[in-house]
This record gives sequence, structure tokens and C-alpha cells, in this order.
Amino acid sequence: MSHARRTPYRPSARLRKLALGSGVTLLLVGLNAPAAVSFAQERLHEYRISRPEYLARYGSWDVVDVPEEFRTNAIHAALLHTGKVLLIAGSGNNEDQFDAGTFDSVLWDPAENTFTTVPTPDDLFCAGHAQLPDGRMLVAGGTARYEVLGDAVTHAGGAMLIKNEDPDQKREFPEGTRLRAPDGQLYETVATVTAPPAEKREEPPEDAEDAADTEEDGEDGEDGEDEIEITASEVRVFVSAVEEGEQGVATDPAQYEILGLTGDDARNFYGLANQLTLDDQDFQGIDVAYEFDPVAERYLPVDPMAEARWYPTLTTLPDGRVLTVSGLDEVGEVVPGVNEIYDPRTKTWSEGPERYFPTYPALFLTQGGKIFYTGSNAGYGPADEGRTPGLWDLEENTFEEIGGISDPDQLETSASLLLPPAQDQRFMVLGGGGVGESAKSTGRTAIVDLTERDPTYREGPSLPQGTRYLSSVLMPDDTVFTSGGSTDYRGRGHSDVLRAQFYDPAKDAFVPAADPTVGRNYHSEALLLPDGRVATFGSDPLYGDRDNTRMGEFEKRIEVYTPPYLFDGREETRPVLGDGPQEAGFGAEVTFETEDADRIENARLMRPSAVTHTTDVEQRSIQLEVERGDGEVTLTVPEDPSLVPPGWYMVFVTDDSGTPSEASWMRVG
Repeated sequence: MSHARRTPYRPSARLRKLALGSGVTLLLVGLNAPAAVSFAQERLHEYRISRPEYLARYGSWDVVDVPEEFRTNAIHAALLHTGKVLLIAGSGNNEDQFDAGTFDSVLWDPAENTFTTVPTPDDLFCAGHAQLPDGRMLVAGGTARYEVLGDAVTHAGGAMLIKNEDPDQKREFPEGTRLRAPDGQLYETVATVTAPPAEKREEPPEDAEDAADTEEDGEDGEDGEDEIEITASEVRVFVSAVEEGEQGVATDPAQYEILGLTGDDARNFYGLANQLTLDDQDFQGIDVAYEFDPVAERYLPVDPMAEARWYPTLTTLPDGRVLTVSGLDEVGEVVPGVNEIYDPRTKTWSEGPERYFPTYPALFLTQGGKIFYTGSNAGYGPADEGRTPGLWDLEENTFEEIGGISDPDQLETSASLLLPPAQDQRFMVLGGGGVGESAKSTGRTAIVDLTERDPTYREGPSLPQGTRYLSSVLMPDDTVFTSGGSTDYRGRGHSDVLRAQFYDPAKDAFVPAADPTVGRNYHSEALLLPDGRVATFGSDPLYGDRDNTRMGEFEKRIEVYTPPYLFDGREETRPVLGDGPQEAGFGAEVTFETEDADRIENARLMRPSAVTHTTDVEQRSIQLEVERGDGEVTLTVPEDPSLVPPGWYMVFVTDDSGTPSEASWMRVG
């Protein structure tokens, strides 16, 4: 597939206007101060950041014009192998949308700047996602119920087990099913649940003498035949008191009668609960799973998970299956270490090794197949459980803790990534904050090399200030672009960080970049586009002013960063990959036509992002061997699927100044 050279970005019209405007502003300064001074400073700043020498050093930002009908609360962003970006809002952290059943997804084509609305079958707000080998994207989990906190909790509630002692039938209980406590208080379910049949197991008599005794007795069921043992099934559901206030509080374990049942059903089906309280009631998850088809541009349902999950992490394994961990379950509790694995060939789930993590843990596939938990996470879980970084062996279900990181109490809402190239197996953690609504934030970065005999985090260069919700994106020239975030929880106190910088792994240092104009904190995302630019989305500030007196509004603008390597004439001379294969096996050699073979220095396979809540365990950059020929370049794909998980990748080549080509898409494995 050939790629035409794109017209370079030239801010010439803007420069002409600014040059004229700067003269006008100098006149205004003398006529009207201080308003004119402020206006003049703004215009001079715009003029300065539009100068060619500035662009060539720092790059530039542009806000995308999004038609009003496509402006959405981008909670999730994923680049698809069609080149389009899937933005998933679901209910978008908007309870009115949730109550109305209005769930939203939008496809953005950055090459054409066109948008399409995608029908969204469930509330996929705060789901998890991973790229599958065939290019579809697995999306699992989402929202069953919004949180109720503090004084808003007017009805006691909590988890209840619905028990079934009948081995011959299952029974569905719809949302709103009522149960009665021994003291007469009424409760109702907040979701539909199905109680599966009880387990029926035949057990032979303990010994021959028992068999002879039962045969001699001649009683039904005691004539020497196997005895039947019944084990009741159970399913959890959240219930809420019908009556407001303290009357609905239940402090002791009890059995609850399901109203409307009679006879054997009334005996076989019942509820059990320990406590029903007026404590805070967290978000609750759903068990649904879908594959999003980028070609058909629609969600396709697959088997649900065994567990409901809200804020789960999905990590692709070497064989293309997907490990799914953590999340809040159907009653708003962190899933207690019960993990699952999705098989895209059978579209079914199986039980995975048990291991507890807080929600949205940053879990990366490492070379050799183990899973590295960087310590980064987002959202929910106790401060003293599941927070320590380490290497998880799925086969043995062992966990090797990795220490050395400073500010370990500020790993929540930190960013994590596998530094380029992936062969080096070095991981980086950037920024972060305290658990929950803490005002703490850290500028700490830390790096660990997993190829060392005793891997330990070491300090990296500090960020300019403490930052949580930092977006970090791998670039084709092996740098890491970081932007946005806030110093306080959800941008509280007008604390958005309007700064960006590049981390250079070769120099172990940050280099400043142009400042963004749009603040990004909670519920924000950033990802690499196939043309080498970076797109940023979302932001969900808690407040809309510095004094925290006005509620915040979700940021629906898209802002795109153009790096320095696309200025100063370099865009016009960037290398071009021509026709080449769209599929390759592990260890394969692939040849692309190109007139720039002599100028190509490096080649990278870059896995497309699927990011939410500062968590992107998909992106990785893999070094390819390069052999230059006459009018062609041959690239060698590594043989190890734990280094190159199967799926679609962007192929970038760069010249000796780090200027990248536009990406060609290729499916590996």
C-alpha cells in the first residue's frame, strides 16, 4: 500500500495575521492599559509560538473542530487498524444519561477529520479493553449502578446472596424483586439476577456394612443405592431498603423471604445478608463483553464474564488470549483476586490464577510471558493491599515484589509504560497521587530494568511539578511524549498542568515541548496517530473554578500535538514506505518498497493504544532489524510472541534525524 507525501503543516496565514496584529497591539498598549497590555502580551505570545524556529524546537498544538452532535465525554480512546480512533463514553460519568439509558461511542477519522456515531448496547463507562489478534478490540465490563455517597444515602443497602436449593430449576429474579426480613422490613434488588440450579451429587454409602444396613432397612433412598447430596447455588445482588432511614438498617446476619413464592419454591429460594447499612454505596459493575469490529464499526456481543467488573484491566497474552483482572463487582466491592482469561478463538472465558489488585492496575506482558505490575493503578482499593510492584508468574501463580520506588504511597493515578525499544525490558512510572481524594501528587519518575538479576526501581529525572493523570505516549523516534495532568485530585483548585515535555531515554532527561491550551486531568487520554502526531481527549474536573464553588464540566474538545520532527522542512523530506505486506509471521522478513532506503536508520513496530484512566498497557515499540536494498528495505520481525503479542501494528521507519515516516499497518502473528 503506497503512501503519498502529505502537505506539510504551514502556519503562514496565521503568521501574517499575527505580524500585522503585533504592530496594532503596540499602539493599543499606549492607549488602554492594563487591558491592552494583557491583550498585547497574548498576541505576542501567539506570534512567538508560531515562529518557524519555535515550531522546529517545541512543536505546536491545534484544537480540532468537532461538530456539536459528535462531542462526547471521551472516557476511553483506542486507535484501530483502520486508522480511526474509537472514543467510548457510555453514560460518560453523567447519571442523567445513565438513567435515560443513553450510551455513546464515536469514531473519529483523524486523516479526514470526520466523525461517526456508533450504537452502544450497554453502559461501557469504565470498562476495560485490549486489542485482539484479528484487529477487533475486546471491551469488557462497565456500569450497573452509579455511586451514592454521604447524605445522599437515604435507603440502607448492601450485598445479599440469593440461594437456590432446587437442583432441577434455575430462576430469574427481575430488578425490583422484594425480600422480607425476619422483622418485616422490605428490601428490593437493584438488578436482575439468575439463581442457577443447586448442585446435585451422588455419594455411595461409606462402607459395605452401611450398604447392608440400608438394604435391610428397605426404606426409600436407603436400599443400598447412592445417596444424593444437594449443595445450594448462590448469586450476589445489591439490595436497597424500601423504607428510608435507620428503619432499613440490619446489623445482624439473617435469612430473607422472597415475596411472591409459595410451596417448595418459597423453601428453596431465599436471601442471606450479613449487614445492610447507610454507608457509602460505590459504583457497581456489569459482566458484559463485546468485540468491537473496526471494519463493520459495531459492537458484537460475546460470552459474559463470570464476574461483574467496573475499572478492570485487560492485558494481552503471547497466544492472543486476554487476562482480565480487578474491578468493582455487582455490589460495588473490589473483585477479591478472581481473574479471568478470554479466548478470542472460542469467544469464551476461563478461570485465571488468583491474585488481588486494586482497580485499573498497570499490568504489562514481559518477554518470557510473565506479567509486570508497575504499581500504577487508578480508583479503588485499600491503601495497604495490592499496591506493591512486582513480577507475576501466571503459570506458578507466584509474585516477586520489586522495590526501590520512592513515594510508594503516590502510585495511584500515575502513568506507566514499557520504554522503547521493548527488547530492553525497561519500565517507567511517572508522577501519581495519594489514594482516593488525596491532594498529594509527586513529580517522581522511576525506571526498572527487568533484565537485571535483582530488578529494582531507580530514580529517573523529575517532572516539572507533582502531577497525577499524566498522559504518556511512545513516539516513533523512541522518545516519550508526556502532557497534561493536574497537581490536585481531579484538577481541584484550578490545578491543571498546561505543560508538555519529551523524555529521552538515551539521555535520561526531559526536554520541554510546546504547552497545550486545553487542560486534561481525570478521564483524559492521549495516543499516537499513524501520521506521527499525538491526539488528546477528555478531562473531567471536579470543579470549574479556582475556589471550588462551581461544578466542573467535561472537556469535549480534541487537541492534537504536532511534534518538532514535522517542522523546519523535515515533514517534506520524511521517509516514505511504499508497497509492502499487510501480514507477517513471527521471525518473518518483510520487504517494503521505498525510494528512501539509504536514509532509513531505524524501524519500529508500534502497537496501537487502548487507554483510559491514565492506564495504557497496550502501547509498545519493538525494534526491527533493517536491511537496505535498491529501492526497498527489508525488516525482520522478532520471533518471540511475548515480545510481540499477536495483532495489528504500525510500522514506522525513521531517518538519521529521527524524522518518522507515516505508518504502514501490518498484522503480526
